[in-house]
Amino acid sequence: MLCGPCRRLGASVAPAAALAAALLSSFARCSVPEPSGPVAQALSPYFGTKTRYEDVNPGLLADPEAPRRDPELLEGTCTPVQLVALIRHGTRYPTAKQIGKLRQLHGLLRARSPGAALADWPLWYADWMDGQLVEKGRQDMRQLALRLAALFPALFSRENYGRLRLITSSKHRCVDSGAAFLQGLWQHYHPGLPPPDVADMECGPPRINDKLMRFFDHCEKFLTEVERNATALFHVEAFKTGPEMQNTLKKVAAALQVPVKDLNADLIQVAFFTCSFDLAIRGVKSPWCDVFDIDDAKVLEYLNDLKQYWKRGYGYTINSRSSCTLFQNIFQHLDKAVEQKQRSQPVSSPVILQFGHAETLLPLLSLMGYFKDKEPLTAYNYEEQMHRKFRSGHIVPYASNLIFVLYHCENAKTPQEEFQVQMLLNEKVLPLAHSQEPVSLYEDLKNHYKDILQDCQTSEECKLPKMNSTSDEL
Repeated sequence: MLCGPCRRLGASVAPAAALAAALLSSFARCSVPEPSGPVAQALSPYFGTKTRYEDVNPGLLADPEAPRRDPELLEGTCTPVQLVALIRHGTRYPTAKQIGKLRQLHGLLRARSPGAALADWPLWYADWMDGQLVEKGRQDMRQLALRLAALFPALFSRENYGRLRLITSSKHRCVDSGAAFLQGLWQHYHPGLPPPDVADMECGPPRINDKLMRFFDHCEKFLTEVERNATALFHVEAFKTGPEMQNTLKKVAAALQVPVKDLNADLIQVAFFTCSFDLAIRGVKSPWCDVFDIDDAKVLEYLNDLKQYWKRGYGYTINSRSSCTLFQNIFQHLDKAVEQKQRSQPVSSPVILQFGHAETLLPLLSLMGYFKDKEPLTAYNYEEQMHRKFRSGHIVPYASNLIFVLYHCENAKTPQEEFQVQMLLNEKVLPLAHSQEPVSLYEDLKNHYKDILQDCQTSEECKLPKMNSTSDEL
């Protein structure tokens, strides 16, 4: 069985002097399927927010449905009573904007090197795809549901199914991710039975709440000072014209045999992302991957991380402060569960699942103080940041998830000790920022974040400062 692009091209590919010999030979080998060839695998740690979840959790490659129990997860006298999860959507298609840039690059290759393998490689992306969830993305969600249900059976019990709460961003890829997660749970409860329509499920379809899951769209200060500010991404633009990026530009231009002046950093980046999309969506080792080596991949990863840092992370305070409402909402759920448990009432919402974006998770993690480097990421300290903490592909790949688990512990000496909390990032226990311990008393965690919980009001944080108006009239 030929892989999709080769099947359309046929068995033979015309020799292409315009590409390096390695690229040509790997393209010719496409008729022998390489679900993830060595080149693509070598580059995959550097795909940033376009990284596959299984590249962050390699154990899933062998058995994607087997639960991964972190040895630091609490057990014994502590029983989980509530789970609140923030989940990024699964693998998606490129956006229409990315597809447009790829067409531009493809057109350039066809004009400059019409006999080249990459010029003949079918451009199968279409505008209608525009960031929608792909089948692999649905699979990401179904498998995550199966693992979490096996890991926390008491919370994901059949009896609790009707009490699940699902909230999602309005974007189709998030709505569809929530639906696929529910299908995974159905598979857990009813192996072998086809799931019903999501609207007919006991817990109902996910509810859309963009003020929670796309808070950045509702924050005027962020929109004005960062999103729509031409100078906000100064370091991103400066890095594009810096020595590291220019070196990559020259290497890629030589490999493609097109003039350097016809290329720019944006086109190079979309070619790199096309390697990642072909791998993530179809499991195909694309010839686009052969254009880049590891040094190029590191440079392009840094370019992507710079954008995330300055637009979603620590670059500007408003990036993280705009997520206050979401942060407080999580603790409102946890507070309610504590209160109900103390009154010996059943917890009304044992599982709360919220489906959003990388742009939902990164500001929240920054607000909580995670993955902060001693020095900011800039256009000029690439070498010094080679071992940075802020690597978006390791933090928010497709299907990434941040999970709060509230436990009730027996034999506690004081009421405060009865409730403890753990956090998991991508199914691994995340040490608490205030203690670096794997578990915290719930009251201690609240105390650490009391300023955010008490004083961070999104309406105030997101308000634009009033401009002093002066009059020229006497």
